[in-house]
Amino acid sequence: MPANGSAHVRIARPSRDLAAAGRFWKQGLGLTELYRHDGEPGEHALLMLGWPDAHWHLELTVDPSGTLAPSPTADDLLVVYLGEAVPADLVARLERNGGRRVAAHNPYWDEWGVTLEDPDGYRLVLSPRDWSNA
Repeated sequence: MPANGSAHVRIARPSRDLAAAGRFWKQGLGLTELYRHDGEPGEHALLMLGWPDAHWHLELTVDPSGTLAPSPTADDLLVVYLGEAVPADLVARLERNGGRRVAAHNPYWDEWGVTLEDPDGYRLVLSPRDWSNA
């Protein structure tokens, strides 16, 4: 099958702490835990999160050797287009679950969204725009 618009996408990222990251993405954003593997000693642990009807999911892994740590830049973004104003209670919930609101590296996202860092330093942008007018 060729890659096309219906292909499923996995975004994989290393994490320092799956419990902390999981709280941000599950309790904060509201993603569903799709799969978890806690890993035996010496094995990778992983947590897959997403919305069951979405064509993408987020995979967070912990490297058992401890040599692979998250190394996000200020412009590594996961943007969620809400199509409506960003709810203040959603931002507050993300902050209560380990997120930190930050200024965007690109001023476009300060105008068209709210940027938060997850516990590993990766950035989530909540945009009030609709994908069709982004």
